[in-house]
Amino acid sequence: MSADAVQEIKKTDAIKDTILLGQIEELDKSLIEYFPDTVVVDNALTRKLVSFQANKTRTYYRWYKYKEAFSADLVEYLFHKHKVVKGKILDPFAGAGTALFVCSSLGYDSEGIELLPIGQKIIRANVLARGPNKQSIVSGLENWLIQRPWNTEGEIQDFEVLRITDGAYPEKTHHKIGRYLNELQGKPLKTKEILLFALLSVLESISYTRKDGQYLRWDYRSGRRNGKNPFDKGKILPFDEAIVEKLNEIKDDINFGDSEGDLFSSMQEDIQTGDVTLLEGSCLEVLPKLESRAYSGIITSPPYCNRYDYTRTYALEHALLGVNEIGLANLRQAMLSCTVENKVKALIDLNPEWQTAISICDGLPLLQGILNYLDYKKDKKELNNSGIARMVRGYFYEMACVIQECYRVLDKEGMMFMVNDNVRYAGAAISVDTILSKIAEDIGFEIEKILVLPQGKGNSSQQMGKHGREVLRKCVYVWKKDK
Repeated sequence: MSADAVQEIKKTDAIKDTILLGQIEELDKSLIEYFPDTVVVDNALTRKLVSFQANKTRTYYRWYKYKEAFSADLVEYLFHKHKVVKGKILDPFAGAGTALFVCSSLGYDSEGIELLPIGQKIIRANVLARGPNKQSIVSGLENWLIQRPWNTEGEIQDFEVLRITDGAYPEKTHHKIGRYLNELQGKPLKTKEILLFALLSVLESISYTRKDGQYLRWDYRSGRRNGKNPFDKGKILPFDEAIVEKLNEIKDDINFGDSEGDLFSSMQEDIQTGDVTLLEGSCLEVLPKLESRAYSGIITSPPYCNRYDYTRTYALEHALLGVNEIGLANLRQAMLSCTVENKVKALIDLNPEWQTAISICDGLPLLQGILNYLDYKKDKKELNNSGIARMVRGYFYEMACVIQECYRVLDKEGMMFMVNDNVRYAGAAISVDTILSKIAEDIGFEIEKILVLPQGKGNSSQQMGKHGREVLRKCVYVWKKDK
């Protein structure tokens, strides 16, 4: 083929790209105009408030650095602003359980669905640490700190090593982890759970790795190749320094209680805390089993449609908890589709009632325009990963099913809050906020507000290089069930 012919093909492709992107932009504009007074900037919302950052100064909530969590302050802000009626609260993507424990402190019973073992461990440990046996746990931690049995001679308990965690710790640290695990075995169950949780909380800081969205980044000192440029994560904490500091932090917080940094502590006196219940498994499997109209509120932050793979970023923790390669792969497939490796889920086989949600997605022009464009780019081999088109399709169809279930389990006048980000692929800005809100409205929700953070967020460096910087909305959706 001649050079002129190649240029002509490129020119034709560029024109088609422009046309398809133009159609998406028009449909996007129409959907925003459909919600004229709904999409509003809320200056009270900050990146700190909708992320883990604000939890760093909060007792209990600061123990485990769960970067994907929203803050305790955000839950308090939303519940007081929107006056959620007393009852039971659900978080379908519970993560580290922030919403569960804040709602409990506000007097609501709360239930959380969580698939990942690390999230389950965090929630269980917090239930114990806030329960009636707090003082015996504190005594157990104090004795452990005095004895420091990981520094004594003795047997080492082996733990799972995955391909992506092999060599993650300095040799001396790996040895001390094994000693720590071995010495746990004779401890009372509740103390053992807290001690194991403390170890999980320091793994990243004592390793050569750092969590980085889609994968673990490796420090150059590990000897692993990690991209073109050597990565230096800074100080790698010695085992003793990290674990002693964490155990003291947990012990002190249990003694002190949850008041520091609480925006509404003065309003919470004499409130009877609610029960916290963990429901293990995928929300796509657990939600259909829940009773209809059982909850007065739902607050959650699902995985974003951003390719982040939590099975990889939390691989250190999952390996320590005994998850092997097959187990990790199974967790990845059970998750909501948010990675390029997610396969298509047979949603109708899971629940025939979801035909309603699927039909709504089929009939949503903006969503179908985006999916058609991504399929076209995939066929042209112009996506940086061929799994992106399948992931985006799976994400919205699965989220539609989740929203349908949330509507079913909410009681009349029930409120639903969702934290989520808009994304961009192959030059197409994807308005996750308005698409999910239109799906929610078609299912039956009243869309009260789409609260937008003042500064928004940029797209990835890859996207900026090709398509320029475009600020993407970061939002909190506020939906209500009127009927």
